[in-house]
Amino acid sequence: MNLELFKHTHPYEPFLFPEATKLIVGTLPPPRFTTGELKLEDVDFCYGSCNGMLWPILDRIFGLNLKFENTAEAILQREHFLLKYKIGVCDIVHSAEREKIDASDLGMKNVVLRDLVGYLKDYPNVDTLLFTGGNSKNGPEYFFRRQLKEYGLQLDVVSDEVPRIHEVEIENRRVKTVSLTAPSGAANRAIGSLQLYKDLKSENPSFTTFDFRVMQYRDFFEDLG
Repeated sequence: MNLELFKHTHPYEPFLFPEATKLIVGTLPPPRFTTGELKLEDVDFCYGSCNGMLWPILDRIFGLNLKFENTAEAILQREHFLLKYKIGVCDIVHSAEREKIDASDLGMKNVVLRDLVGYLKDYPNVDTLLFTGGNSKNGPEYFFRRQLKEYGLQLDVVSDEVPRIHEVEIENRRVKTVSLTAPSGAANRAIGSLQLYKDLKSENPSFTTFDFRVMQYRDFFEDLG
């Protein structure tokens, strides 16, 4: 018996512009963004899921006073922020198939990637990729490594501590990659196992996994101002 697979296609084109110096790179938004069945608290934009933490993290770091609702104003707020700070968004997955309709990276099959290396060649001001996840199977770093192999390229380790940092040379320029802790609830267990988190939690019992992400992301976003 053949199960009919759900075709999970990325609903947004890459948010790219010539001045961009950083790219946020993930995989796919939840399937409801492909089918258009958004919730009232979703924003119809990259990382707009009401369950995701990327925009709440950036809202905390920059004091953006963002709206978290399915409105045009909420989209414009995010576009304005990205343009102001020269941040693009280019998720690496174009499409995938799923047996179970959920947002799990591990559940993706027959994955078709976007040519991220090609985009880096087309946008030469980009010097940093900010992966919203690490090198676990079907994560953004995992797929980028796979794509680099096709180009005869590889990532060189800069720092092997979380968040892991690498570099790759593309057309005579060094591009840094930072594998941030994923802004999804699925990564909470991984955060909880980190010694740094345990130490900070013991010093301040009210310290949360969200606070940990804010602390981590701040190091790589605040220098954009």
